[in-house]
Amino acid sequence: MTDPNRSAALSVARTGTALRTPSGLDRKDRGSAAPHGAEPRTSHAPRRARGPLYAALDLGTNNCRLLIARPHDHGFRVLDGFTRIVRLGEGVSVTGRLGDAAMERTMEALKQCRNKLRDHQPTRMRLIATEACRAAENGPDFLARVKEELGLELEIVDRRTEAELAVTGCADLIEETAQGALMFDIGGGSSELAWLDFRGGRPRSQGRMSASIRSWQSLPVGVVSIAERFGGVDVTPEVFEAMVAFVSEHLKQFRGREKLRQMIGTHPVHLIGTSGTVTTLAGLHLGLERYERQKVDGLWLKSGEVDDIMRVLLAMPFDRRVTHPCIGRDRADLVLPGCAIFEAIRREWPTERVRVADRGLREGILISLMDADKVHKRPSRPKRRSAHGG
Repeated sequence: MTDPNRSAALSVARTGTALRTPSGLDRKDRGSAAPHGAEPRTSHAPRRARGPLYAALDLGTNNCRLLIARPHDHGFRVLDGFTRIVRLGEGVSVTGRLGDAAMERTMEALKQCRNKLRDHQPTRMRLIATEACRAAENGPDFLARVKEELGLELEIVDRRTEAELAVTGCADLIEETAQGALMFDIGGGSSELAWLDFRGGRPRSQGRMSASIRSWQSLPVGVVSIAERFGGVDVTPEVFEAMVAFVSEHLKQFRGREKLRQMIGTHPVHLIGTSGTVTTLAGLHLGLERYERQKVDGLWLKSGEVDDIMRVLLAMPFDRRVTHPCIGRDRADLVLPGCAIFEAIRREWPTERVRVADRGLREGILISLMDADKVHKRPSRPKRRSAHGG
């Protein structure tokens, strides 16, 4: 799924219910997405003054990702981006600390992010760190080192904020006729769930969509932590079921669990997955020879289709996963742990369809920043002059 020649400056614009995020910048989820290459640099000098620039950086358990964008129409136009698998959270579930090798890998990735930020000089930016730095004893110390050596000040966001940003980033993919949706983001060290209930009305602004969250949960499980606990190389059906059962125990703590199940039975509700697990399944379903974001983002998968793809994956040997263009070496040991998390969610709240989202925290950050600045607010009409010239 590596495609180093992708354009990084495609527009974000509304088409029906979907916010079309930049197809030139394939998202690498914290979990088990396909191994896209580093996002291409599109400028070697600071941008000319053509409106404000915004930047969003997401440092997760598995990936380091950056987007730099300018407001455009009702969305934004991506100017540059970067993504790299760093596995910062490798071993944290066992040792409780970030490892030296993982921190060095991450520092190298953050150096490139710093260089891009220097080139573009965004007007506003938000740089966040999630589960790996939240969970690790030395997470704050590592971020202090990042600030001292690179001049980047990252904030460790809490789990609710992470869930809200994911909802904001994916909100435009929720079907207009849906009365509710269950959004899930399968990460490397944690997974976020958010139940959106629109029976009392739907927010007009995408940046306000998190106001419709009726219940949310952050599971202390992700593809990296599940792989470290159960293994991700040789996954038998029995091991897979053990993974699913482990995740299901955590889902029992979801507030409103039964009410959500009842709503699914009486109202139009669908799942929406913003994770590499789901984008990988979509790529397999489409039979892609290389990852094509524009074909994956917004795709609908029926429940039976998901069943079929998971059966194929469970039967696929590890070496085949390594060479498969929709999986790759970096995620070959993570894709089945991700599927186990997804399967536990599907069994708990079975819906007929799931919508695939190749977007997430970075997009949510950008939308939130632009919404706060009211950059898409329509200009006010000039006042009419009175008959007296006042």
